Amino acid sequence: MTSESTQSTRDIRSLDDLRTFIHKTLCQKENLLEEQFTMTEMQLMRRGRECGLQFSLHGPRSVRLGAIWASDHNVVYFYDARGERYLKLKLANRLMDGEESQPAAA
Repeated sequence: MTSESTQSTRDIRSLDDLRTFIHKTLCQKENLLEEQFTMTEMQLMRRGRECGLQFSLHGPRSVRLGAIWASDHNVVYFYDARGERYLKLKLANRLMDGEESQPAAA
């Protein structure tokens, strides 16, 4: 990616920022209009503890793009429609994941 993407990673300070960044990056990969394609996410677990999130974007004609945020290393891996990794980005700011990011019940 360009230095613009590197600059954008500095602006990621929350899970919502991360979701927006990943969605935009995946759409740019296949020149998809962001507002036309939604993204799903799934919690990743290791030994009973959350260790990250997997994001999937389903485009036209069964195109599927993905990204994985490894919270322990604070790194995002991006995968193209063939399932091959095309980008690895280290986030500048540590994000809270899973239960820590949820507001506490009053």
